[in-house]
Amino acid sequence: MSTESVPRLRGRKAVGIYLGYLVAIVLFVVPVLFMIWSAFRPSIQITSNPFGIFSPVSLNNFITVFDNFDFARYILNSLIIAGTSTILGLVLGGPAAYVIVRRRWTHVGFFILIARMAPGVMFLLPLFFFSVSIGAPSNTFLNYTLLIAAHLIITLPLCIWLLIPFFEAVPESLEEASMIDGASVMRRFISVVMPLVAPGVAVSITLSFVFSWNYFLFALALSNTETIPLPVIAFSFIGEGQSDYGALMAASTLISLPALILSIVAQRWLVRGLTGGAVK
Repeated sequence: MSTESVPRLRGRKAVGIYLGYLVAIVLFVVPVLFMIWSAFRPSIQITSNPFGIFSPVSLNNFITVFDNFDFARYILNSLIIAGTSTILGLVLGGPAAYVIVRRRWTHVGFFILIARMAPGVMFLLPLFFFSVSIGAPSNTFLNYTLLIAAHLIITLPLCIWLLIPFFEAVPESLEEASMIDGASVMRRFISVVMPLVAPGVAVSITLSFVFSWNYFLFALALSNTETIPLPVIAFSFIGEGQSDYGALMAASTLISLPALILSIVAQRWLVRGLTGGAVK
């Protein structure tokens, strides 16, 4: 290969990379910006002139959201369900992933992966019948408990499979050294292993919370009037007779904020975790 062709190949590679960035921006960033922008526009402008640059903007959609719905209550419900299921997923999934790695129980991990890959509707009917049988629709505490347990179907396998590569990267010699000092299994797990997989914990918490926060199916079928989370409320702005797209965009923007804030706060650990889990 001649020396003149090397810069040409590098130039083509750079063009391909920037084209990939452009496609990613169009597919992922533009819809989010459109959602935020539309949250400040009247519904009639969104439907008649979706890309009108000079459309009037106001806070009326956000006022409508808080005036017509107990939005603070729905935010609290989502925090309770998503936050608790994320914490439980990590508390149960961390030791489970550790045991799977140290015992080399790959078949157990395989069955957990199958449960995660199964569509949520497969669990919906048994959970609904169980909810009715224990009286959860009329009991707020039981309804919260059932929704949290249902969301564990999402968060628990996710935490396990995200943490497995990080536990595999921890040398067993470190644990053997702590065994000489008399550390128990629990002590080794908490004091030696867990600090080394902190980036993986950050990834697990962030992704589990985002998946649980945005999950719609279980909340739609199992929640009652006291435990309705945000995704179900967003669905209320679209109906057969009338659709308030401005309020829908405002609600969607508010729903996206907690997950966005969590991702920004955990950004440093998130990047380290996503890149470090693939290296052993």
